[in-house]
Amino acid sequence: MKRPLSLTMDADLFAKLDAHLFPGDADEHGAVVAVGVSETERGTRMLAREVFLARDGVEYVPGSRGYRALTAQFVAEKSGYCSDEKLGYLAVHCHGGRDQVEFSSDDWASHERGYPALLDITGGGPVGALVFAKNAVAGDIWTENGRYPLDHLTIVGRRVQRLYPKPRRHGRRGERSFDRQARLFGDVGQEILAGLKIGIVGLGGGGSLLNEWLARLGVGHIVAVDFDRIDLTNLPRVVAATRWDARAFLTARKSAFLRKIGKSIAARKVRVARRVAKAANPLVHFDAVVGSVLDEEVAHLLRDVDFLYLASDSVQSRLVFNALVHQYLIPGAQIGAKVSVDPSTMEITEVFTATRLVLPHPGRGCLECHGLIPAARLQLEALNESERRAQRYVDDPEVAEPSVITLNVLSAGQAANDLMMMFTGLFEESAPLGHLFNFVRERTVEAVGPQTNTRCPDCGMESRSRRARGDRVRLPCRMTRR
Repeated sequence: MKRPLSLTMDADLFAKLDAHLFPGDADEHGAVVAVGVSETERGTRMLAREVFLARDGVEYVPGSRGYRALTAQFVAEKSGYCSDEKLGYLAVHCHGGRDQVEFSSDDWASHERGYPALLDITGGGPVGALVFAKNAVAGDIWTENGRYPLDHLTIVGRRVQRLYPKPRRHGRRGERSFDRQARLFGDVGQEILAGLKIGIVGLGGGGSLLNEWLARLGVGHIVAVDFDRIDLTNLPRVVAATRWDARAFLTARKSAFLRKIGKSIAARKVRVARRVAKAANPLVHFDAVVGSVLDEEVAHLLRDVDFLYLASDSVQSRLVFNALVHQYLIPGAQIGAKVSVDPSTMEITEVFTATRLVLPHPGRGCLECHGLIPAARLQLEALNESERRAQRYVDDPEVAEPSVITLNVLSAGQAANDLMMMFTGLFEESAPLGHLFNFVRERTVEAVGPQTNTRCPDCGMESRSRRARGDRVRLPCRMTRR
């Protein structure tokens, strides 16, 4: 297991746990958190799937060697459940104080007595303990490969927060070029942005805008995924794309042979995106991934991003995006524009853009719950159309796909601001987090409230859902050929 080791929890689950641990009585309370696991080069993330609250005096009782303890029956039931579900087991209790916390000597002794056996019961865990104070958490985590401290807890909600065992020192004042924007969210906010790893799937009109803006915001690491190349029709909307990138000296010829050669050697969209991002911010770490998110190997590169954008509108890509968000507890947003056409008159009837914020807990924008991953469309795309032809703005197959950069700006701009507000803590507590639609011809904006299906395979509460299971279930991708 790689270090650092962290825990990610959605804001609703954290609120449930926090209310139980700190009801205002200044006493100690207990619980168990069941977690999935994801291991990448950035470290190991435990992913909170469920919280089991121990009832005071029934399941959390006076201890024989410490102040209080979970009962043997409660531990057996919850560790057995975690074993059956292939989840890790974390025992939780609280101490007094604020902003700093550590285990007591009795806590350490109880870990030595109990966790080697629990590691066997759960089939390798991880198992361990968390101790909370207000605004602080510490952890002692046992795995088959060793014993590790918890580096931090990330709480994913309208504000993405991190809790540590003790207050962290922040770096010195940031680079001067970011001075004007740091006046909005401070040097600490700028430091947070510099530490983010952001994924963008689709580097066409909307994705290319996001790419440049994130680089200019000072995001430290961008992973850009697209299989496509630049062509002449991309030039009005893909940021900084040139006629040379499109190999116009070949693709604009009358000869079909020369056009084919030109298209085959045109610049990759992700290469253009890398050039743009580096020009905007030379310090950005940029991964240009030539491939499709539908492939398992490519999708796995996005498991540890801090935020994920989907700027590709095939239903298959929505399926994988939604799975990544909920399986790995990654907040994200899907963006796009739509033009509806009356098939009888071929007249445009509606022009709108969509920004769909998707947070990894029930009722927070899940694309499946909103009916945006219809099985019929999945089957049609898989069997009857290539991936690019499936990504349409217009419903009628005889109408060429319109794509206008000014429409892309509306959906991408909101999505970029959503990320900035979430990670720098500027979102209002009352801010609605639903999907936003901008109807351009009418100059109106509409919000769609949360849709929830408790049986959802992605965000649902049933045992079959993929929510927070991490690496222990497969993503709905094509298997990588060896």
